[in-house]
Amino acid sequence: MKKVMSLLLMSLIGLVGTFAFAGSDREDTVDRLQKSVDVLQSIMSTPDKGIPEEVLNGAKCMVIVPNLIKGGFIFGAKHGRGVATCRTPEGWSAPAFISVGGGSWGLQIGIEGVDLVMLVMNDRGLQHLLSSKFEMTGEGSVAAGPVGRHTSAGTDILLNTEVLTYSRSKGVFAGLTLEGAVVEQDNDSTRAIYGEHVMFRNILSGTVPTPASGEAFVAAVSEAGHQAHIAEAREDNK
Repeated sequence: MKKVMSLLLMSLIGLVGTFAFAGSDREDTVDRLQKSVDVLQSIMSTPDKGIPEEVLNGAKCMVIVPNLIKGGFIFGAKHGRGVATCRTPEGWSAPAFISVGGGSWGLQIGIEGVDLVMLVMNDRGLQHLLSSKFEMTGEGSVAAGPVGRHTSAGTDILLNTEVLTYSRSKGVFAGLTLEGAVVEQDNDSTRAIYGEHVMFRNILSGTVPTPASGEAFVAAVSEAGHQAHIAEAREDNK
């Protein structure tokens, strides 16, 4: 009888621990959604020093990673978890959750947390993102994005580069080189928000409804695109 009670108690403890972990993971993911909204709103509040309107209007997908950790000693490293959304015929998709990891060679001392923004600019980049896992090689796939109200970069970088990357450190936005980083689906966060594993492609293609916890993020992305579109139209009419 004591053995049975012990087994039941251990099972109950394990079950409580599982629920506690799931709850914690959900809280972390919801917090990441809100931090991503904050990063995006910061971009739009400083248009002269942020992402050019043409770039925002042309982006097929947006990925925001609040507090990407970079740093190390001798070996550099990058790691972070973020949120992605893509344009669909009905508007921006429900949020999909990603992780970014990868290393680089070089002398680096210290640790720095930066906010990362990645904009997928063409169909090739979109297909790589939808594959659930891809590496940014730097060979036409990723480049540091131009900064400012309008871009002085040639059309080649906007049309031929799959992903433009930006960082924000201490309130300042700049292009960020992210070669060698690997982007893949964050399965734990996906389950925490959607209650089950949902395919990355299904979320970003617009077939999955936006959960209540992701509505503010999708609304912020839609508003950013709307503001950029209006600003570009005004500039064209001058």
